[in-house]
Amino acid sequence: MTILEYLIHNPLTRFLAQAVTVIVASRLLGLLAKRIGQPLVVAEVVAGILLGPSLMGLVWPEASAILFAEDARQLLNVVSQVGLVLFMFLVGLELDLHMLRSRGRSALIISQASIVVPFVLGLLLATYLYPRYADGKVTFTAFALFLGTAMSITALPVLARILAERRLLRTRVGAQTIACAAINDVTAWCMLAFVVAVARADGVADAVRTTVLAVAYIAAMALLVRPLLQRLAARVATPEALTQNVVASIIVLVFLSGWTTEIIGIHALFGAFLLGAIFPKEGGLARALTERLEDVVLIVLLPLFFAYSGLSTHIGLLNKPEDWAVCAVVIIVACVGKFCGSALPARWTGLSWREASALGVLMNTRGLMELIVLNIGLELGVISPTIFTMLVLMALVTTLITTPILKRVYPDEVMARELLDTVEQPAAVPVKGYRVLVCTAYASSGPGLVTLASALAGKGAGQIYALHLKHPEERQSDLIGAPDPTESNEVLEPLLRRAQELQTDVCPLSFVSPRPASDICQVAAAREADLVLLGAHKPLLSQVHLGGVVHDVMSAAPADVGVFVERGLTQIKNILVPFQGSAHDRAALGLARRLMKSLGAHVIVLHIVRPERKGASAMVQTVFGEEHGQVTFDLVEHTDPAAAVLERSRKDIDLVVVGLGTEWGLTERRYGIQPEKLIHECPVSLLIVRDYSAPEVAVSGSPEART
Repeated sequence: MTILEYLIHNPLTRFLAQAVTVIVASRLLGLLAKRIGQPLVVAEVVAGILLGPSLMGLVWPEASAILFAEDARQLLNVVSQVGLVLFMFLVGLELDLHMLRSRGRSALIISQASIVVPFVLGLLLATYLYPRYADGKVTFTAFALFLGTAMSITALPVLARILAERRLLRTRVGAQTIACAAINDVTAWCMLAFVVAVARADGVADAVRTTVLAVAYIAAMALLVRPLLQRLAARVATPEALTQNVVASIIVLVFLSGWTTEIIGIHALFGAFLLGAIFPKEGGLARALTERLEDVVLIVLLPLFFAYSGLSTHIGLLNKPEDWAVCAVVIIVACVGKFCGSALPARWTGLSWREASALGVLMNTRGLMELIVLNIGLELGVISPTIFTMLVLMALVTTLITTPILKRVYPDEVMARELLDTVEQPAAVPVKGYRVLVCTAYASSGPGLVTLASALAGKGAGQIYALHLKHPEERQSDLIGAPDPTESNEVLEPLLRRAQELQTDVCPLSFVSPRPASDICQVAAAREADLVLLGAHKPLLSQVHLGGVVHDVMSAAPADVGVFVERGLTQIKNILVPFQGSAHDRAALGLARRLMKSLGAHVIVLHIVRPERKGASAMVQTVFGEEHGQVTFDLVEHTDPAAAVLERSRKDIDLVVVGLGTEWGLTERRYGIQPEKLIHECPVSLLIVRDYSAPEVAVSGSPEART
């Protein structure tokens, strides 16, 4: 007995080992997928394939035979099917029928065309595939109908994730795409229910009976069960009222609905989806219920389904050049059918070519929903393992190519301009004046940043933009039901209240961003900002405040950048500006002068020379003099310039404005374990300035290109 056999000695330990392996593999590949801009479902599909016979079965067949033994797959299948039932209920919960009705004629035309065109192409492709790859026991009708349905699927959850990460979710094309995908889902699942009924039926009479029972069940759910659910939703109006008994009752209804449709002959998944679709979306019950179930379903149960699918995906079955050629044809037909069936009707209904192309690319996303359909087909014996493998590769490729092609259709600079136009009133954009882009990640930092920005912009002479970038939500329900960006934002509210107290006009901007540094630079370019003002935040496991996102913005922003370290700033009467003559020092002096003119503050320009260069003191005094109006020039001899600044900052100073530079111990580093002494030990608030025009602004190795 091997060690692995000893560790996995009964069905329970084997299942636990399977779950650990699958979840760890999915999460590790998920980190890689995120870095290359791919949705998590891609990583989970790949993880399932890698754990199957396509890789693990080849490189470590002994472990594969023990861990995923044939007799152990039944338990894995049953648990994954339970996960799928709950997942389809969640998909139904996310389906807002009011949204579908509000989109009206255009969404209906696009969605139905995006089904009809690939469905017809699938039927034509079936005439070639059936005699070569289908099981002889399967009728051509069932095979062709299933293949056409498989070509028509769009993955709504994956599509919502991509839309959110590309900041398209609340644009016109995003809203239209979500509506089309939702209608597509409803239609495709109805088609699949009919195909399953045909595949399971022994004859025409049996198929007709199943169809009639399915229609009767749908009517009963809509007319009888839905009113009961509405009463339940009215009673459970808050998340606190969602007790364990209520959750248990709803899950029992989900299983009963799935059980009923399974007995009817149209698969349990359809029953779960139907219950979720008719579930009342008003109030907080649907959202609270989704939050209760989502984590377990998405993190634990769904990866088990991907692993089970991977065990059925054997790439080695495509062992001939003609098999790979057929697989390529399947992928091309799927892409052409979905894109043309979506983009052309979208253009006809009034979208621009860019928007129509983006919609066509997005509707080609298949992901998880396609795998669910394919597993149903394999379970029923409608498709062979070879066709199953081809279609799994098709689902993977169509999902993989969506994000890269979408980036070409909607480049970052175009996306930034169009997104800003959707969240901002054009009348608020001034023609002239000093423009400050305030970027805040936390509500606590907003008031201090806008106070400083207001003084820099000047009363009525400039424009302040307040930008908050939201991280993409992990919950699919939050993506599809996310609030509109123009609505109240909790992070920006303290900033806006402070601006109102200062009688300063601020234009708020907020949207989802997976790449905050790049988007800050894009917004700065689109709004022609003169200064980008950031709060200082240490990246994880780092002692530097000028790393991470701050580093990337400083490297690529098309404007001067100020990093504000606030330490209880209440007034600005005395400003200290360390000055050695660099471009960054001159930019710092320029901002200090703006504060002096706006607030009437006193500026102390501190010039530090080393003792060995004592002769320079007389030259500085000759050039600057002892004092000039609201500006005082101090000359200090010190071996450590940063220490000299710290000493002077303790003497009646409200704000230190310092240029980026090694002489002050302030350099751009993406990561670091050595803390910046001036930032950590300065007793007053600090504004660190980087000059845009400095020749060293383009930092080698920066991940962001200059805008």
